[in-house]
Amino acid sequence: MKRLSILGSTGSIGTSTLDIVAAYPDRFSVSALTAGKNLELLASQIKRFSPRIAAVADQMDVQLLRDICGDTDTILLGGTEGLIAAATADESEMVVAAIVGAAGLLPTAAAIRAGKDIALANKETLVTAGHLFMDMISEHGVRLYPVDSEHSAIFQSMQGHRNDDISRIILTASGGPFLDKPLEKLAEVRVEDALNHPNWSMGRKITIDSATMMNKGLEVIEAHWLFGADMEKIDVNIHPQSIIHSMVEYIDGCVMAQLGTPDMKAPIAYALSYPERVATGVRPLDLTAFAGLTFFRPDLDKFRCLKLAYESVKAGESMPAVMNAANEVAVEAFLDGRAGFVQIAEIIEKVMERHIPHSLGSIDEVLEADRWGRTEAAMICGGKIRT
Repeated sequence: MKRLSILGSTGSIGTSTLDIVAAYPDRFSVSALTAGKNLELLASQIKRFSPRIAAVADQMDVQLLRDICGDTDTILLGGTEGLIAAATADESEMVVAAIVGAAGLLPTAAAIRAGKDIALANKETLVTAGHLFMDMISEHGVRLYPVDSEHSAIFQSMQGHRNDDISRIILTASGGPFLDKPLEKLAEVRVEDALNHPNWSMGRKITIDSATMMNKGLEVIEAHWLFGADMEKIDVNIHPQSIIHSMVEYIDGCVMAQLGTPDMKAPIAYALSYPERVATGVRPLDLTAFAGLTFFRPDLDKFRCLKLAYESVKAGESMPAVMNAANEVAVEAFLDGRAGFVQIAEIIEKVMERHIPHSLGSIDEVLEADRWGRTEAAMICGGKIRT
């Protein structure tokens, strides 16, 4: 029986994880759950899975959660301290880190220091503080399993092969809902258009990141840290069918690829059960149903956010953390109607131009860089009106 702490249990990754837990009650149990504002869903999860601890991001919401839950044996906590308590629960063996954004840094770091294995779905952890987290992983001897479909595909394609024999990592991208929309038409994009992803069901922020291709930029940075690969050896290919989730090319010219129906339950289950596999209910892949699988390079003028992600790593040090923070604020402004779609990249670029990169020696320094990036982005986009 593997006992889990699920950070971000009400999001798309968290709910899919709990679906797997429910399907295999003899293999998995829940020790702790955390959530943001979806208190009703968290309360129903508490009732169903009976975790010892449940925490909400805002301390002010604890009493409201207690009112919704009624009589419960689950310890209800709030704030950063509550999230950390859930992440470090004594009985937990693995932490599913699925909190979106920089808010996941502190509880994930605490889990590593507590010796918990990590199933990582939070891109920002490695984007903003990759060197710190990989050092912690090594120091505390814990295992890190990727949950993102692309990184899971790379991880699976590396099994049985030597890292020294890898010549290139190829991340695939669907291209999002605007793959065929001309650059000059992107200014007309509405929120509902951007949230209409052609292949995947994801949270709002991640769906917008897919539309701008910032998600792929974050994944490139994450792959750099996860697999110790030079940025020059990580390519992105547009693959609209989302059947090949990523590939690894070896020095002999052979390419290993992982294929499957687009469904996050498969990579989540692989992270939870590795090295075993379990049935997930994901529809088996029927390649005969496809007329063909296509690949081409992304247009970096059209998808400026992907270009900015590469540039942030080239600048190094604190720049990726600042870039990520600016993106979160810009995406929120777009979703709230305070900025247009093309302005997301403009806001990020302006923040990066104002930033002088500096070294980051601790999580606190990462969070300070994150705060700086958010403040600058908020000042830039605060007065903008989406047209």
